[in-house]
Amino acid sequence: MTARTSPSTYWSLFAGLILYCLLVAPAVATVTDLLPGSSNEQAEEDAGEESGDQQEAGEPLPGPSANPFQPILEDESEQLLESELSAPQSADIHQQIQILRNSLDNRQSALEGSHRRLDQAQTLLERLENEYRSFELRLETAGLNLTVDYARLLRQRLDRLKSHTIASVLTDGISAQLSTAREEQLRLEEYEAISEPDVPALERTREVRQELITQLHGAVTKHIDVLNEYYNTVAELQERLDAYQQLLQQRLFWLPSTERVSLNTVKDSYQGISWFLSGFHLSDLTDALRSSFAERGGRVLVILAALAFLVRRRRILRKVLVDSGEDVGNVGRDRFTVTLTAGALSLLLALPGVLVLSVGALMLKEGNSFFSALSSGFTTAAFVTLLLGALHSVARPGGLGERHFNWNGPTLSAIRGQVPVLLVVMIPVVIVLSTMDTPEGDAFSDSLGRLLFTAASVALAWFGWRVTTAARQVAPERNFLKGQQVLAIATPLLLALASLWGYHYTAVQLEGLMFISICWLAFATLLYYLALRGLSVRERRMTLKRLREQRVAECKLAEAREAAENSGEGVPVALDMPEMDLEDISQQSKALVRILAITLAAYVLWGFWADVIPALQIFDDITLWTISTGAEAEALVPITLGDLMLALLAGVGTVLAARNLPGTLEVMVLSRINLEPGAGYAITTLTTYIIVFIGVVVALVAIGVQWSKLQWLVAALSVGLGFGLQEIVANFVSGLILLFERPIRVGDTVTIGGTTGTVSRIRIRATTLVDWDRKEQIIPNKTFVTQDLTNWTLSDPITRVIIRVDVAYGSDVDKVRDLLHKVAENNERVLGNPAPAVFCVGLGDSGVNFEVRVFVRSLLDFMPLSHELHSAITRALSEAGVEIPFPQRDIHIRTAPMPHGGPKKE
Repeated sequence: MTARTSPSTYWSLFAGLILYCLLVAPAVATVTDLLPGSSNEQAEEDAGEESGDQQEAGEPLPGPSANPFQPILEDESEQLLESELSAPQSADIHQQIQILRNSLDNRQSALEGSHRRLDQAQTLLERLENEYRSFELRLETAGLNLTVDYARLLRQRLDRLKSHTIASVLTDGISAQLSTAREEQLRLEEYEAISEPDVPALERTREVRQELITQLHGAVTKHIDVLNEYYNTVAELQERLDAYQQLLQQRLFWLPSTERVSLNTVKDSYQGISWFLSGFHLSDLTDALRSSFAERGGRVLVILAALAFLVRRRRILRKVLVDSGEDVGNVGRDRFTVTLTAGALSLLLALPGVLVLSVGALMLKEGNSFFSALSSGFTTAAFVTLLLGALHSVARPGGLGERHFNWNGPTLSAIRGQVPVLLVVMIPVVIVLSTMDTPEGDAFSDSLGRLLFTAASVALAWFGWRVTTAARQVAPERNFLKGQQVLAIATPLLLALASLWGYHYTAVQLEGLMFISICWLAFATLLYYLALRGLSVRERRMTLKRLREQRVAECKLAEAREAAENSGEGVPVALDMPEMDLEDISQQSKALVRILAITLAAYVLWGFWADVIPALQIFDDITLWTISTGAEAEALVPITLGDLMLALLAGVGTVLAARNLPGTLEVMVLSRINLEPGAGYAITTLTTYIIVFIGVVVALVAIGVQWSKLQWLVAALSVGLGFGLQEIVANFVSGLILLFERPIRVGDTVTIGGTTGTVSRIRIRATTLVDWDRKEQIIPNKTFVTQDLTNWTLSDPITRVIIRVDVAYGSDVDKVRDLLHKVAENNERVLGNPAPAVFCVGLGDSGVNFEVRVFVRSLLDFMPLSHELHSAITRALSEAGVEIPFPQRDIHIRTAPMPHGGPKKE
């Protein structure tokens, strides 16, 4: 029996999701890294300090400059200047002059301020350029032979540059000033367009006003030029600052950040544990709880209420989650919404732990630096708990992975068993590591921090080993799973060894990115299986619908064959309906979903790892050729190896999309619309052509081929197609018209050019017609569009049959009419609506002419009905004694005269 979901369960579902979005998500949104690094957050205490260590060759290390760059610029926050001038006729001219003078003074003052800020920005840009080039040269000279202390100084400089990035408020202020100045410029140009009548006494005053307007207009124009230059300088300054940071990140990534692990590391770790425990002073903790509750008490109470609600409804939510999979696979009752409901329930079941950690983060937020960092750790732990808890919920028995996605049981069992173990290790590690970001805890980041990082790496390796081992039980011979198992185990362990060897900063960055990448891949996999689940539901329904339609078509075809056998006419053995095969649809749709999932996952992963793998940007530095844009003043545009790879990627994507999109389009769109099979075929065909066209254009643009260079070639090809292939093009366009306009359909009986038959196939170039002799006539599509066409079955297959009957003169006309009408009514092939009719239509040479007019359901009933009616009419007239006349002729024989005047005979 199918389980039903109670309204209270839906209330639990939606209420939990809303509470999570409103209360927990803001706290979790502040997470930036999974594992905090060993970077120092405070600014450099001595920016000009030089490293005293020497290289092996005896040359001094390239130290930071004595006067390091600090991008501090004054915000463009001054008031927007706008002259409050009224129309010349509606205000006193002396008042206008005073307003103009005030506006001119303000504008000149603003111009001086913008000049000052521009000079400052240009000076900073020049200093940044010099420092960047000098620093780059010194780093190239030193290579990777740098000391740990020097690497620490580089990391401090990177932190300082990140904390002093140019705010977007500055560029927004400049843009606002520019917009206001341009409006002021246009207003002043239009101000004198309407002037008052000439008054001799005001002539000198008007000249003064005009002079002030001219001066103000000039000042506004200069201010616009200065602001434009200031905006460009600030933008260039930000670009160079980003390049400076990227240079530091690239070099720091491959430098050791601390000494190798030794006995002193263990001693320092013990001191770090003591320091961590000493931070929990009762008074400080009480103050933090009191202040945080006063600031965020309402949110904390709501989260606690939501937590109690979810804990209380947890058993019901589990039952609903299991019951949601009962209809999976049942074509009649299966819905994609049950899978979405199961996903939402899985998320709700993972929320209690997240809510507990979120309460801890909120209750410690307003404490001292130690408790504030601890609050950040609780937030990060909540994020980790959400990810791993959701994975655990998906792997529940009878849950999303088992019932909806059909994942293998051993892997799900391993996930269920290992996620709690991983959480037990990860949550304390993440919380403790967050305190290493404080000034006091930074001293223990290379000792206690590394040991905690190593513990987390070992836990991740153990988790990867257990899960991949379970996955290999299904297919132990697959090399892909073997390689996946090696990577899952070796990668965290190698990163732990790198951290212990001294490359702690590199290991932390890599492992944090790897964890986020794995979480993203898991989410992308979930999306992929959700898409496959939706496709499978649609495909099952399409299969059921196709089977029903196929049965109906087979019944109709059998009836048509029987009717054709009775009538002596030939009909097609089978009709070629222009629709895709279900197996092709399934393969194409799954292939396209797989391609989209891989592309989306790769694109996001590239964004994660772009700063870590800058070497791949070398493709943009290799120039293959250059192109000219056609303008004489513009420089040549280089086409790089990256552009060529992008063009090849566009070509491959176009081919894959053109091959696989029709199936997905059929499943997701066309199957939901009540279309004829030919219309769906036409839509998929045109969509394929459009995709190919767009892909070709994108590939050509990527390699620098411009439309101005191709238009003449396209024009020549168009002329060639118009003259050389005009018939093929005409038939192609006519085929599209036939598929969309639907004047004929597969299975219709048509007459064109004296040929009558059944349409068995419609293609882009020609249509196949099977006549009554079972001969296939290949007729170009242009013929059906340009010539007269008779479709016997387009909107109504009913047709009329006329039987002509003659009776001898002297017969009772009314009796004959009643007799013929009775014969027509007694025939089963004759339709009652429209009703049969009998008319006396004329007086012939041999008898009285009658017509019996009847209607039949199908054209194939024409000959059998004609035979049956003629037989029945002959028999009925004979029994009634009505004579059927035969043609009568009077013959007169006349003898021609003899040649010698003999006797004439008649």
